[in-house]
Amino acid sequence: MAQWRKGSPDEVYSEEEITQRLAAELPAWYYEDGWIRRKYKTTGWKSTLMVVNTVGHLAEAAWHHPDLAVSYAFVVVKLVNHSAKGVTDKDFALARKIEEVLMWRPGGEEGSPLEGTPEDPRFKYLKYD
Repeated sequence: MAQWRKGSPDEVYSEEEITQRLAAELPAWYYEDGWIRRKYKTTGWKSTLMVVNTVGHLAEAAWHHPDLAVSYAFVVVKLVNHSAKGVTDKDFALARKIEEVLMWRPGGEEGSPLEGTPEDPRFKYLKYD
């Protein structure tokens, strides 16, 4: 991971810096209307709730809370640092953790005893990129 700043964790990034950093670190995320965002597609309501609860746990543990748009088969995560009035390192750090946890696929890890969900649509819950 590149070192983007050496200032305060609440230092706000410019729009150009945000788009460059997203392209380098979080290519599935995008910048829109002052927020960094990511849409996670799910297979239905139960799966959507699993994603919401996972994001909720990570956000509460980090004490940095996103806005969520929740529908039957997707969740949109929106991050901005409200107190800093812009996107900061806190937003990128939480976005990376959310991405790492939600996109984790144990069946793809070599040597892992965890096999991951079967290749059966009945057991899929997240539509991986």
